[in-house]
Amino acid sequence: MDLSVIVPLLNEEESLPELTAWIERVMNSGGFSYEVILVDDGSTDSSWEVIERLHRGNDNIKGIRFQRNYGKSAALNEGFKTSSGNVVITMDADLQDSPNEIPALYQMITEGGYDLVSGWKKVRHDPISKTLPSRFFNWVTSKVSKIKLHDFNCGLKAYRKNVVKGIEVYGEMHRYIPLIAKWSGFKKIGEKVVEHHARKYGVSKFGVGRLITGGLDLASILFVGKYGKRPMHLFGSWGMVSFLVGFGVSFYLFISKFFFDKTGFTQRPLFFVALLAMVIGTQLFVTGFLAEMMARNSPHRNAYLVEKRMGL
Repeated sequence: MDLSVIVPLLNEEESLPELTAWIERVMNSGGFSYEVILVDDGSTDSSWEVIERLHRGNDNIKGIRFQRNYGKSAALNEGFKTSSGNVVITMDADLQDSPNEIPALYQMITEGGYDLVSGWKKVRHDPISKTLPSRFFNWVTSKVSKIKLHDFNCGLKAYRKNVVKGIEVYGEMHRYIPLIAKWSGFKKIGEKVVEHHARKYGVSKFGVGRLITGGLDLASILFVGKYGKRPMHLFGSWGMVSFLVGFGVSFYLFISKFFFDKTGFTQRPLFFVALLAMVIGTQLFVTGFLAEMMARNSPHRNAYLVEKRMGL
């Protein structure tokens, strides 16, 4: 199969018929073999009934329905696991991403040799309350990750098949997929300016709380990416520094008692500083050992309760 198009959605009953018809026209004109995987992330409207109807009219359209809302990362992760295409395209369901971009994105993966291509909504049709936080977030992420992308959070992305099969997305990590891919060894990451449309139906799911969770997730990815397989290198290094500082101060106090100052150990505040440093150092060592034992993540971390599947 040439293409898998994964569309996570939440309460998008109005946009789905138009979106899938648009994707179908693009696929037919390009002669692609394809599937469209619509992942219903616990919608409370009639989105799933619309998906069932669309599947009856076109068996290339498939559906996954979560029993409750897990979030966009969970929807993408489930879509990645079930996708069959050699190239995987992700896009939002609100008609703000244009399916007309799919052939060019496909070509950049198959002919350009990219592992991942991220869309860049250079001209956006969103309110300033959404664009300003997004620009700040993208600037910080680019600086920290050293990946030269303008729009990490763009829903329109293309992936080589082995990328989506080799990464794991959870929490709110979907906005950091380029960074996750980089840490997994997929180095060729590109960018394409894409067309962006104003929202036609429904309301935006963007909330200010995403800025806080986004920052926490970035810190998590940086930590796990660098030390996930070798936590002792972090905890052990700082533990050794702390313990040696405490031991050095204790040795100084020992020498000082016999040659310079006859005051007892426990009567000097520096003694308690040394004792605390050695205790902290020991605790960090123990934390490092425990982290090494737990370095392999729980196999159930991405176990989501899927209520129904269709065509998969």
